Amino acid sequence: MNSSPSSKAVRVIFFTALLLVTGCLSRPHLEKESFGFELPARTAESGAHGSRVLGVRSLEVNPPFDGRTLVYRTGEYSYDHDPYAEFLVPPAEGLLAPVCGRWRDAGTFDAVSEAGSALKPDTLVEIQVSQLYGDFRQTGTANAVLAMRFVFFDAPRGMAGKLILQQEYSRSIPLEARNPAALIKGWNQALAQILDAAALDFGRAAEDWKRAN
Repeated sequence: MNSSPSSKAVRVIFFTALLLVTGCLSRPHLEKESFGFELPARTAESGAHGSRVLGVRSLEVNPPFDGRTLVYRTGEYSYDHDPYAEFLVPPAEGLLAPVCGRWRDAGTFDAVSEAGSALKPDTLVEIQVSQLYGDFRQTGTANAVLAMRFVFFDAPRGMAGKLILQQEYSRSIPLEARNPAALIKGWNQALAQILDAAALDFGRAAEDWKRAN
């Protein structure tokens, strides 16, 4: 027996709803991408070689930027997480190696020790990342935004003592394209600039501190 027009219409509506529920009519599948921090090579010669051994006491990333997914700022008070772009590891972990590596090359410190190293530091730094996002509020432009705070202590016995330097830095790097790969590249440039500036400022502050103490 042939189906009536009304029963055919019901079946069409049913299968359409089923496709919507199962996701067959959703947007095309996108491959998830994973990224890590990798700093560009230094373009300037290192300054005078310092005598201090630096240890990173802590490195923290403030919420909502502490997760693995990349964060985009879309409005004055609104942020979005990208479900298809993430860090290989949480950013607090991913930042530690490039921070230590950059400062080893800077010449400001005799050495930079990491957790578990037999090399005992006589200087400690606390690092706090307060901003880490892609600024996509403007239609025609986008920027990689990074802000960091450094607190350096004298640590003659491996314990934080007198304050040597406390400084905040921020950078906003224009992106070459509005995509995650360009954002990571912008963050890497911002991080390199901030670390170089912090190393230079610490070198000056350490000389002043030494004369005063």
